[in-house]
This record gives sequence, structure tokens and C-alpha cells, in this order.
Amino acid sequence: MSARSRLEADKRKGQQQADKFNARFPIGTPVMAYPLTRPEDNNPSFFEELTTVTRTPAWILGHGESVVSVEGYAGGICLSHVDVIEVTA
Repeated sequence: MSARSRLEADKRKGQQQADKFNARFPIGTPVMAYPLTRPEDNNPSFFEELTTVTRTPAWILGHGESVVSVEGYAGGICLSHVDVIEVTA
């Protein structure tokens, strides 16, 4: 598989992840976001935890990674570093 083919496959996969996230979670969804590293990565010097809400739909970066913006943080955070906070009625 060529580099171009891998990139296109990564973009398709990332777009599918972003589309799935957007279909389930509208802007304003409460989330726990970990901008740099997740707690299980055991890297405390880079650990940051934000209880916040999404402020944009998810989208993909040029290399195919799916990201979303949240209140209180500039830029996108990988969807793999965002946990939706389930709100019970």
C-alpha cells in the first residue's frame, strides 16, 4: 500500500469517526477532555483534565485524526482524548 493510499484510508476512517461523534453528540455536549495525555498514559507532567462542553462539531485534520474543540481550550482535541459525560435526567 502506498503512502497516499494509507493517507486516504486514514482520512476516511477519521471522517467516519467524526461523523459518528457528530451524529450522537451535538455542540454543547458535556465532556471530560484530556488535551495532552490521558490519565492511563502515566505521564503526570503532561496531564491536564478539563470538565467542559464541546464548542464545535468534530472534524478531521490533514492526516486523518478526528478532533473536536471544547470550551476553555484553544484548538482541537483528539476524540480519543474526549469522554462524553452522560447526563441523567
